[in-house]
Amino acid sequence: MQKILFLIVTVWWSIVAVSLGWNILSARQEQLNLARKSARSIFNQIIITRLWNARYGGVYVEVTDQVKPNKYLHHPLRDITVNDQLSLTRINPAYMTRQISDISRDTEDIQFHITSLNPIRPENRASENEISALLAFADGTKETGKLITREEKELFFYMAPLYVQEECLQCHGDKGYAVGDVIGGISITLPFVPHVPLFPLFIGHLILGFIGVAGLLVAGKKLNHAYETIKHQAAIDALTGIPNRRSFSERILCEYRRFRRQGGHLSIIMCDVDNFKAYNDTYGHKEGDNCLKNVAQALKNSMKRPADFCARYGGEEFIVILPDTDENGALQVAERIRDSVENLKITHEKSLPIGVVTISLGVATGTDEKLPGQEELIKRADDALYLAKNNGRNRVERG
Repeated sequence: MQKILFLIVTVWWSIVAVSLGWNILSARQEQLNLARKSARSIFNQIIITRLWNARYGGVYVEVTDQVKPNKYLHHPLRDITVNDQLSLTRINPAYMTRQISDISRDTEDIQFHITSLNPIRPENRASENEISALLAFADGTKETGKLITREEKELFFYMAPLYVQEECLQCHGDKGYAVGDVIGGISITLPFVPHVPLFPLFIGHLILGFIGVAGLLVAGKKLNHAYETIKHQAAIDALTGIPNRRSFSERILCEYRRFRRQGGHLSIIMCDVDNFKAYNDTYGHKEGDNCLKNVAQALKNSMKRPADFCARYGGEEFIVILPDTDENGALQVAERIRDSVENLKITHEKSLPIGVVTISLGVATGTDEKLPGQEELIKRADDALYLAKNNGRNRVERG
C-alpha cells in the first residue's frame, strides 16, 4: 500500500507540474495572441488612413524642416508656392505612412515600415524578416507574426500585405498593377514584455498539490485501514480472535518448506475441547461461544516464542505449529496448554470427574531422519488426539 500510495502521489505531483507548465505556456500564448491582435488593429488603422489619402489623390502640407518635398513623387503639381511665407508639397499615402511611423516610434515605441521586394525608395528596402513575409504573401499567406530579438530586446514582429485598390491606380496604374495584386506590405514592431504571473501560478499549483497530497494520504490511510481490516477478517477467526484454518494452511506450508530446506524438527499439536457438544446442550450456544473464546486465549497465552503459531482448526478443534521443536519440547507445550485450559475453571457438570472444561491434545513431530509430508504430520497429530480421547480425555498423547 505504501508503494502504491507513493506512486499515486508521484503521479499527482507530475500532473500538477504538467498543469503548471501548461498554464505558463497558455499565458504566454495568450500574450502573443494579444500582441498579434494589437498589431493587426494598428495595421488596419494605417490602411484606413492610407485609403483616405488615396481617395483625395494625396494631401498638401506645409514644407518644413521635417517635411520636405518627396523627390520620388512625379506629379506636375507636387509643389505649390502660395506666397513668400508659405509653400505646400503633396503627400502621397506612402510618404504619409513614413511620417506617421516616425511619430509613433518616438512617442509609443511602436514602429511600422512600408516595404516591397522592389522598392523605389532605398529607405523602404525590406529586412530579412520582411523579405520572408513578402515571399509568403506572394504564395497567399494573409499575415505573419512572431517574436524577434533586436538589441537584446524581445519584440513582436507583425506584417500583412498591401493590396492594390482602385484608388491606388492613380499612382501605380502605369506600373502594370491590377486591383487585388500584392504591391508590398507594412511591418509593425511592438515591444514585447512577457508578463506571465509565475509567482501566483506557482503558489496556486503548490497549494493545489499539497491539498491533493493531503487528500491522497487521507484516502490512502482509509484504504489501507480497509485493506488491513479485510486482510484481518480473512486471516482471523471472527469468534475467537486467533488465526483461522486458512491462516494455518498458509503458515504450515511456509514452515514445512523451511523445515525441508533447513532440517531440524517440526511439531504439530492437535487440540479438541472435551465434551463440547454436551456443554452446548447444557449451557446454550452463547456460553459455548464464550467457552471457545476463553480456550483460544489460553492457547494463545501458552505460545512463548514469536515463531509458535496457534489457530482454530474448526468447531471446537484447535491446532498448534511449533517450528524447531522436538517431541519432548512439544509435549511440554501441550501439557502447558492442557493445564492452562483446566485452570480456567469453566464449569462443565457433564465433564467428569473434575466438572470443568478440559482439552485433549495429540502431538506429532517430524525430524531429519523421518521427514513426513505435511498432511501426514497433521494426520499423525490427529490420530494422537483420537488416542487421547479414547484414553480418558484431558490428556496428551504422542503420535
